[in-house]
Amino acid sequence: MKRTYNDLMFKNTFEHEYTWLNGFLRNVRRFPNQKALIDVEKKKEWTYSQLNIEANKLANALQKSKIKKNDVVMGVLMNCPEFIFSYIGPRKLGAIFLAANFKFAAGEFALLINHNKPKVIIYSAIVSKEITEALKIAKYKPKIIIMADNIDNKPLPKNHIAYEDFIKTAESNEPITKAKPHIYDEVLRLCTSGTTAMPKCVPLNDINEVLTSHDVIMHYPMNSNDITLNMSPWFHRGGCHSGGPCPTFYAGGTVIAMRKFQPQNTLDWVKEFKITFLMGAPANLAMICKIQEKSPRDLSSLKGLVTMGAPLTKSDCIKYMEKLCPNIFNGYGTTETFWNSFLRPYNLPDGAGSVGRSCTDDEVRVVKIYDNKKAEPEDLVLTNNNEQGEIIIKSPEKTTYTYYKNKKNEKEKFYKGWMYTGDTGTWNEDFIVTVCGRKDDMIIVSGENIYPTQIEEELNLHPKVQDCIVTSVLDKIRGQAIVAYVVPEDDSLTIAELKDFCAKSKNLSQYKKPRFFCIVESLPFTATGKKKHYMLRQQAEEDLRNGILKKD
Repeated sequence: MKRTYNDLMFKNTFEHEYTWLNGFLRNVRRFPNQKALIDVEKKKEWTYSQLNIEANKLANALQKSKIKKNDVVMGVLMNCPEFIFSYIGPRKLGAIFLAANFKFAAGEFALLINHNKPKVIIYSAIVSKEITEALKIAKYKPKIIIMADNIDNKPLPKNHIAYEDFIKTAESNEPITKAKPHIYDEVLRLCTSGTTAMPKCVPLNDINEVLTSHDVIMHYPMNSNDITLNMSPWFHRGGCHSGGPCPTFYAGGTVIAMRKFQPQNTLDWVKEFKITFLMGAPANLAMICKIQEKSPRDLSSLKGLVTMGAPLTKSDCIKYMEKLCPNIFNGYGTTETFWNSFLRPYNLPDGAGSVGRSCTDDEVRVVKIYDNKKAEPEDLVLTNNNEQGEIIIKSPEKTTYTYYKNKKNEKEKFYKGWMYTGDTGTWNEDFIVTVCGRKDDMIIVSGENIYPTQIEEELNLHPKVQDCIVTSVLDKIRGQAIVAYVVPEDDSLTIAELKDFCAKSKNLSQYKKPRFFCIVESLPFTATGKKKHYMLRQQAEEDLRNGILKKD
């Protein structure tokens, strides 16, 4: 297209140089001696210069092992330094970092390996057993398997290499590569729950990373003096991007690594390191508030508490503002689109319960729901806070509108530049949206998305099970707890047997295992044979109160 000016230099600069990595490297030059990363448990710190050297060592070691542009490096890592090295290092070669959920079961890891075909797997030693089992099951065999973050000195499995040995002889200079970066290159791949055991894989490109960083920096706001701690795992979009490594390193701030959330440690670290932003799920806030009430710490350094995953109640919001920090931020969004509406401190506590208005560069709408088709983006429900519809999101700067090798889910979720979330909600004349529920009966346990169908398929493998419906009840700590209603094939079936079957399952992560069971004679179905999850979801709360649901 002919323009009124010569756009060649702009295009070459913007498309090839306006990358997240260049933003990080600017901070390496600007703040070489400033703390970038703190590992409290190992009592280690890295300045920006030192962090860049570690990333270079990994990149050069990978390059020596023939890893190149668009190859996948899979990380099954807790919030540890090696996650950060793996987040930065591979992109120096144009490779893709697949951040996998370290809570997966062996069977789920095997599916992920077969689907993504990573050349390299880097994993935390704590999941050594699951990874070893997954590699036996998987048809695809990665080239290199690296055990990292071995705090407890676990034995190294056969044919695996220790992270320290893998990078031992690697050079610390910037790797030399012929791969020319582009802002549309995929640099990060995240996982979100699917309706089957196979997670949906979400590709994110470089400009998504840059503009997500801008979004966080603008909304908090964040700068190079900030010190952040995300209580959520970094493999989550909210963990990595909501004050995690993505925006914090782009702003020049400091990230604190917390492998496993511990409320007491969180509060102690706020006091010790003068943390300015704490991020986490509402369940995290509930736990740290409980500790703070019993044993108060000095939290005066906090500039904000940021939470995603569920709206806050007004009473909880007031309590957290009084006990933890007066500035609360509550975001709403998805793995595919990050956050897309946002409640800022001046919206709370009065706006609690809603998810607020759309973010600066986003648009959130509520459209009508039809049985046999998608509503058009302009087919809106009334702005009366009463008529329910489906919440849809336009977020062109933070999503690729795609899944890796999953056309079916792409067609279901993305349409005309919008993501159809499956959440139901209402909105008012000020376009403030309130979430009401789920079209697809998804369950959220401690911030993890769970589809009932996967657990149902696994339970139905039990020889004494005829059929089942999986739903949930409210849980003060986890948000929701999983309930399984089971129709027996054999009348001798016991709840203890069901619990043992789930405990031994290689396809159910710990957080996907039902907490409550109920053996029933029949299940509710629609006229077309679909399970009525919503009916048992309503019944489950009453059954819990009446003691009908059993843990064992």
